[in-house]
Amino acid sequence: MKGAEHLLRMAGTFVIGVLAFLVIRAVLVPRSFGQFGHYRGDAIAEVAARPVAYAGHQTCETCHVDILETKTKGKHAGVACEACHGPQAQHAGDPGSATPQKPDAAMLCAQCHEASAAKPAGFPQVATAEHFAGVVCTTCHPAHDPFNEAVESGGKR
Repeated sequence: MKGAEHLLRMAGTFVIGVLAFLVIRAVLVPRSFGQFGHYRGDAIAEVAARPVAYAGHQTCETCHVDILETKTKGKHAGVACEACHGPQAQHAGDPGSATPQKPDAAMLCAQCHEASAAKPAGFPQVATAEHFAGVVCTTCHPAHDPFNEAVESGGKR
C-alpha cells in the first residue's frame, strides 16, 4: 500500500494539470477558433472591417496609360504598381487628396536586386556597394523599364 501512495499523488497531480490546462485554454483560446479548420472564424470579419488600402494595378493602369505602355515592354511588367509605390487606394479614390510619394530608388531597388547567392542565376543582381555607390539607380535606369531604356539613355548596366 505504501507504493500506491506515490502513484495516487502522481495521478492527482496529472488530473490537476489537465484541469488547469483546460481552464487556461478556455480562457485564452477564442470561441471561434476551429470554426474554419485551424483558424479563428472571427478573423474574417475583423479583416473585412479594415479599410481598403490597396487599389490594384488595374486601377492604376486606368489613369496612367503612358506608364502602362512603358512598363509592359520592360522587365517590370509583372511587378504590381503598389509593390513599389505602396498602398494607393486613397489616391485612386480621390487623386487630389493623396499624392503618391516617389519611392527611394536606392533602397527600393536593392530590396529585390541586391546580389545574393540565394537568388536565381538569371535574375538581375547588383552589388550596390560596388555598382555606382552613392548614385541613385534611377539616374541611369528608368524605374518602369530599367534595362531597355538604360542602354538608350547612355546608362551602364
